[in-house]
Amino acid sequence: MNKNMKVAVVMGGHSAEREVSLATGAAVVSALQEKGYDVEAIDIVPGKITEQLNACGANVVFNAVHGLYGEDGCLQGLLEMIGIPYTGSGVLASAIAMDKVASKRIFQATEIPTPRCLILSQEDKQNHKEIILNSFSLPVVVKPASQGSSLGVVIVKQEKELEEALQTAFSYGKEVLIEEFITGKELTVAVMAFAGETKAFPVINIVPHSGTYDFKSKYTKGETEYLVPAPIGEAETQHAQEVAVQAYKVLGCKGVARADLMLDNEGQVFVLELNTVPGMTSTSLVPKAAAAVGVSFPELCERILLSAQK
Repeated sequence: MNKNMKVAVVMGGHSAEREVSLATGAAVVSALQEKGYDVEAIDIVPGKITEQLNACGANVVFNAVHGLYGEDGCLQGLLEMIGIPYTGSGVLASAIAMDKVASKRIFQATEIPTPRCLILSQEDKQNHKEIILNSFSLPVVVKPASQGSSLGVVIVKQEKELEEALQTAFSYGKEVLIEEFITGKELTVAVMAFAGETKAFPVINIVPHSGTYDFKSKYTKGETEYLVPAPIGEAETQHAQEVAVQAYKVLGCKGVARADLMLDNEGQVFVLELNTVPGMTSTSLVPKAAAAVGVSFPELCERILLSAQK
């Protein structure tokens, strides 16, 4: 890629993950400038994105928009229509990965191990609490169908907590996912397609001091310990990486994505979800995994840029 081409790093937007996106975007801008690229930061305004890109003369877009528009296929569709290459997954893979219900169904259909679940709709007139208690033993995980950064996710340990957890999850959308709670190690594996190969980065073991990897634990320094490489056996490491790559491929992802996994006490790996626009802040996981194999943050950002969709 010609370094004289204008790289637009798009960030911000109006989603609940706006501040995280701005932090990711700022870090990427600095890294690409260090690599000698002509970079412009764009805090996107829905309805004016095309004008913003035209005004800066963008030749390629580095997508740093988390959540709504940036991670659900909307931005990708717009960029394809106006003919600007962009980083990350395409329209369909982005939309499916963002929708936890859709991705869960695909994982189940393709026999990729994933926790047993129940899908609830706000439009149902049934007793959600009763359905959950008849289907699962507590604890269970309650999560919105389409949110990132663990927003709206609650681990329900007691029956009296269910109603509030459901209200929180439904406040983000009309569908909610109820998952069995997997006891074990929380893992994450970054997967990247680059130079014709799809490879997994080292496995990271996530150990939140609070016991729950929520929004605060993710984005507050010192709240979580990240063990790279994860202190698990060689066979378990290979298994986790293989499952992450399978999930990446079955959803049709491109560029870099991150698979969030659980390793239970019997050594079984479960896919929780796939993130197609993973965070790139100072506390983010993909940069930590890349650093473990000697890939600096600027080098990682350049590789992602060079993998941009044509």
